[in-house]
Amino acid sequence: MASKSKKWANLYLVFVFILMYAPIFYLIFYSFNKGDFMTDFSGFSWRHYVDMFADTRLMQILVNTFIVALLSALIATLIGLFGALGIYNTKRQSVKNILLSLNNILMVSPDVIIGASFLIFFTIVGLKLGFGSVVLSHIAFSIPIVVLMVLPKLNEMNPALVDAARDLGANNYQVLSRVVLPYAWPGILSGFFMAITYSLDDFAVTFFVTGNGFSTLSVEIYSRARQGIDLSINAMSALMFLLSLILVIIYYFISNYSSKNGKKKRGARMVVHQ
Repeated sequence: MASKSKKWANLYLVFVFILMYAPIFYLIFYSFNKGDFMTDFSGFSWRHYVDMFADTRLMQILVNTFIVALLSALIATLIGLFGALGIYNTKRQSVKNILLSLNNILMVSPDVIIGASFLIFFTIVGLKLGFGSVVLSHIAFSIPIVVLMVLPKLNEMNPALVDAARDLGANNYQVLSRVVLPYAWPGILSGFFMAITYSLDDFAVTFFVTGNGFSTLSVEIYSRARQGIDLSINAMSALMFLLSLILVIIYYFISNYSSKNGKKKRGARMVVHQ
């Protein structure tokens, strides 16, 4: 009975993955089409990839997208790190729970509401929509991701390490740079890569806060798709999917390495205590 249930569960899982990835692979498949439409595959060709790289506007938007992703991820990682440290060092559990709940609001709120809120806020303060508004909004929704990546690593850290460093005469900066940051480094890297991934893939929030003279790939792809089928967009979407996949794989290996390293350290501590 158990094996039968497991079989149906695996079949359901396969069905869900097919449902999610079939449209993506269909899009990627036709990016290699020699023709101009997604209804008839007339032969293999790199023509649409060549057209994509020859489109100077699209390449400029690609550069803008990567600049926004890297800059927002870097700043969000820095802010999120100190946010995680602040939550970790909070002594009262009730206050810590409140801070965690406030941190998670942007994670569970619909992107449309977040985007509209940013648009209203930037309009009220008089900030011109464009590069600055996009970077600020991406920083804002990336910070909770970084906090959620870094905080578990801090919670795994033995508080005795900090106490031992202070007993040896280390000041706050030395404790942070030589004890806390090296231990939390895998979580920091994971948060950075996840922030980049979220920034590259975001559409809803970015759509609200972009100006007339600035755009990102997600918004540009949406705008061009409304005007008609252009298989160079398929090519760009294929490259973006591949890049996102690479970032997720990097995140997986960092998390896996962190988990194995943590188990080795805990095992070593048990041997020492015995």
